[in-house]
Amino acid sequence: MRSILIVEDEELELEFIEAVIHEELQLEDIVITANTGAQAVRQAKKRRPDIIIMDIMLPEMDGLEAIEEIRKFAPDTCISILTAYTDFRYAQRAISLRVFEYMLKPIKPSDFKATLKRMLESVDEEREHEKSGAPQIVAESITKNGHNEQQSFVDESMRYIQKHFKERLTLQMVASRVYMNAQYFSRVFKRETGVTFTEYVNKLKIQYACKLLETTNYPAYRISSECGFTDPSYFNRVFFAQMNMTPKKYKKLSRMAQEGGEGQKGTEGA
Repeated sequence: MRSILIVEDEELELEFIEAVIHEELQLEDIVITANTGAQAVRQAKKRRPDIIIMDIMLPEMDGLEAIEEIRKFAPDTCISILTAYTDFRYAQRAISLRVFEYMLKPIKPSDFKATLKRMLESVDEEREHEKSGAPQIVAESITKNGHNEQQSFVDESMRYIQKHFKERLTLQMVASRVYMNAQYFSRVFKRETGVTFTEYVNKLKIQYACKLLETTNYPAYRISSECGFTDPSYFNRVFFAQMNMTPKKYKKLSRMAQEGGEGQKGTEGA
């Protein structure tokens, strides 16, 4: 039997979380609820839940303060935060409190289920290690799973960027597509890809610009627009930074190469 404590003061949010959780639990598992931070501490002390899903902005005591109190008597409880607040300071404090996952509202049921499953697996795994007397490797497992989930977010965002890079994308737009805080998404994207979000988008834009310069007679300002740039002069600067030449020169060189290739074919066929 496993027990889960949900701490949420909004009735509709509480109902949503409960509904999703019940889909993943077994008949003998228990769900407990609390509406305030202070009530969460009391329930955690009394019921000793295996898992806690905690909001941050709560009456009486905020979620982070409640977690800090709970950690004093339940240091190994698996706790995740589900909140609408994206301030990175909250995330930093959550990390220091060894929170399993920091989730942002609104969240897709499938994403919430994925995190819940990992939390349940972590609890089950810890119990098995306690029974066998084996050293705990839960923290390592959490880190690995967290990294895999971040990689999944990045892969999804890259697919979206590759499909929409010709539009006027912003970091916030893409981060919201994968339900992540923009600042956090920016750091994860750079760590996983080795380039910043802007560098990645601009690389795709310039690759497309090169294709247009090679295959069309569009003037530079139109190519700039076709690639999603709002300012032709900025397009020129980005193009030069990546290609070490202006769009005009690139077009000239590509035409010379094409004409040279065609001339060579004509000679071979003569």
